Amino acid sequence: MFGRDKKTEAEAPEPPNAIAVAVREARIEAAERSGVVVDLRDADVARLELLNEALDPLFKDMPANVELFDRGLSRGDVPRLWIDVIAHVEMGRDKRQYRFVQDTRYGRALLAETYDVPEMVRAVTRYVARRLVERERALADDTPFGQATAQKMVEHERRRGRLRAIRSFIYGVIIGVGALFVLALLNRPSP
Repeated sequence: MFGRDKKTEAEAPEPPNAIAVAVREARIEAAERSGVVVDLRDADVARLELLNEALDPLFKDMPANVELFDRGLSRGDVPRLWIDVIAHVEMGRDKRQYRFVQDTRYGRALLAETYDVPEMVRAVTRYVARRLVERERALADDTPFGQATAQKMVEHERRRGRLRAIRSFIYGVIIGVGALFVLALLNRPSP
């Protein structure tokens, strides 16, 4: 109508929606960032795998009957090399530093922090040795489970019995002295 061709109106591109363009750009940026994050995480995992390989001789020398350590690499948001249930190695903020931490009831304790694999291997070796000594001490206790508790209860009852006897004797002495004092006051000669 009025000299316009209807075909040209239909073929004209629609003006771009500002929010659609912004969402598309944000998706592109997120994909680029996640690629960088994945690369950093892969670098952390590679460094932890190097440490894991360096720890192989230590754990090969471990006695077969010791099931205290469960070494493994977890690849979560923060990759970790687990030494046992409560201790692990993770990478520091600068992604080159190894951090050996232990979970305690009071929070995480930093056991060692270094950039060198051999130094971290020495720190893990000291930790494993301490845990083995703790295990030996626990196993060296000859008292079977439950008997130690029964023995302690018997000793506790004996002490309570002795304390009751001493307390009764002291109360008896106090009452006896008080009775003698009252008798002395009542039998006093009058002036």
